[in-house]
Amino acid sequence: MSNINRRTLVKGSLAAAITGTALSRAAFADTAEPILLGVSGPLTGPNAQYGTQWKQGFDLALDDILASGGVNGRKLAYTFEDSQSDPRQSVAIAQKFVSDPRIVLELGDFSSPASMAASPIYQRGGLVQFGFTNSHPDFTKGGDFMWSTSVSQADEQPLLAAYAVKKLGLKKLAVLHLNTDWGRTSRDYFNNAAKEYGAEIVVTEGYIAEERDFRSTLVRVRDANPDGLVLISYYSDGALIARQARQVGLKQVICAASSVYSPKFLELGGDAVEDVHVGTRYFPEDPRPEVQKFIAGFKKKYNGLEPDAFNAYAYDAMNMAAAVVKIGGTDRKAIRDAFTKVKDVPSVIFGTATFDVASRRVKGAMNAELVVRKGQFALWDGKPT
Repeated sequence: MSNINRRTLVKGSLAAAITGTALSRAAFADTAEPILLGVSGPLTGPNAQYGTQWKQGFDLALDDILASGGVNGRKLAYTFEDSQSDPRQSVAIAQKFVSDPRIVLELGDFSSPASMAASPIYQRGGLVQFGFTNSHPDFTKGGDFMWSTSVSQADEQPLLAAYAVKKLGLKKLAVLHLNTDWGRTSRDYFNNAAKEYGAEIVVTEGYIAEERDFRSTLVRVRDANPDGLVLISYYSDGALIARQARQVGLKQVICAASSVYSPKFLELGGDAVEDVHVGTRYFPEDPRPEVQKFIAGFKKKYNGLEPDAFNAYAYDAMNMAAAVVKIGGTDRKAIRDAFTKVKDVPSVIFGTATFDVASRRVKGAMNAELVVRKGQFALWDGKPT
């Protein structure tokens, strides 16, 4: 990225930097350079929508941080490098961020494989890699500069299995999963937990992110005659699978991982996602003040747009970044150490967030069991679908 002087910061958006990297609209300075964070994530490619959602959450949080006086009297800003969630690109971005002394902390990447490919560079360079959507259990094992506010798959997928088997009473399950490291790891944790709860996995099928025709797979699922279909998917592919499942005559109960939770899942799935069950860490009807403040602020800033979980993850991550920088200042090692000291940070996803130092992950998370009813997510009332 080109050198950024104070005059540029005052007069224009840092998004106009020569390399095309996107910077927060809050990144203006009056008397001091802003504290700069680096973001590695997808702005183009198959996961581009998540980068857009991240920016929305980041920018809302920066508005709140600025309104409360900034961080130690300075403004907070970020530079966003487009990785397409590709490990090769995330590695190049890591090298760039580590060598840029202005960047005090990194956020991302979106997928665990992209993040974990870059972890050795961040560890050697002594720059915290804050993987706030990295649920792979091994992500934080990459070194003491890896920290995460993402619930580990080792914790999340058994919750989904308990919902499907113990609460919905499903005993014969078909599991469709993204054929990525995230999808395969999630599948393994789900399948193992479901079997422990007494269920039989009659079909397990992986698919690639770009796949659009699932009908042959779904015919095999139909022939196996499960009583439940489990989707370890993102919202776009999950909605498409649900539509095609209904088209081939599958009427079984569908359960989906929290990664499908989004208004877009309802929009893309239409009638086909009615009665789909979802476990999630974020639900807008949660009456907690942190949740309602976030939703009201988001709708005001984005013209009534409904936020989803990925907006909330990004919002929480930026607020956590501000909290640790407030303690650690701009020294990279001190910021790493600040993750061990920060406590009870207000959070949409976690209530109040504090890290477990041993695992380098946030303790606990809200957990809501939802079902789609009349085209909307609703808390499951225990009644059969």
